[in-house]
Amino acid sequence: MPKQSHFIEKTLRGITQAMERSLFAETISLQPGFFQSLDPRLKIITTLVLLVGVSMAHNLWIIVAVYFLILVFALSSAVPADFFIRRVWLAVPLFTGIIALPALFLIPGRPLVHLPLGLVITEPGLRSVLFLLSRVATSISLVLLLILTTPWNTVLGALSVLKVPDMFILVLGMTFRYIYLLLHITNDMFLSRKSRVIAKMSGKQERHMLATIGATLLGKSLNMSSEVYLAMVSRGYRGTVVTLKPFKMQRRDWIWAVFFAIISVSVFYLGR
Repeated sequence: MPKQSHFIEKTLRGITQAMERSLFAETISLQPGFFQSLDPRLKIITTLVLLVGVSMAHNLWIIVAVYFLILVFALSSAVPADFFIRRVWLAVPLFTGIIALPALFLIPGRPLVHLPLGLVITEPGLRSVLFLLSRVATSISLVLLLILTTPWNTVLGALSVLKVPDMFILVLGMTFRYIYLLLHITNDMFLSRKSRVIAKMSGKQERHMLATIGATLLGKSLNMSSEVYLAMVSRGYRGTVVTLKPFKMQRRDWIWAVFFAIISVSVFYLGR
């Protein structure tokens, strides 16, 4: 397979996978499940409180217990376990693990394992790495559960009800829509390019093609932003986000609010 054809195939596959993940998340949020049935405002507040509790906890077992509790919530919310765990633990070792790796050897303390080249894994270093990895994995799992079980527009509506500034909500909403739309445009551009590939392209030609696609996308996004804003103004937008579907706490929401409050207090108290 020619080099440039392989490059275009990989790019198209990456764009298609990004779209599929987005559609898959929307599908899960519409499934009948535990987290889907809760009030979005309760889910957002619970997620924020537990994120703070996990970040402040100094007891590793409390963080691990919160992580497994999140797994139980995910399973009861029709989220595939393999998908949920893989999304978290593929990112944690790749980014956080690389950052935390030097702490194994640089933090002084009681030696545990002696490695070649004079490297020594210390007990405080291992404990620090485990704390960092567990905190990051638990935090990512919390946010991922919220995103997978709540449609994006509902999240934005709940943020407006919770008195988050309208400009912040507008930027979040437009960013999500632009990313999705630009993915479609990029996919069409690469498909068009792929249909015209005949001879092998040099490295200079590939870089020129990428620069051309990038410049075209930038121009399209600038023109589209002005058109979208004018369309919003013509339909009554005056800088304030309006929620069409009002939120209302049901009896089960209040019950789970008490349950989550108990969990949050326990995390803060036992994690000291």
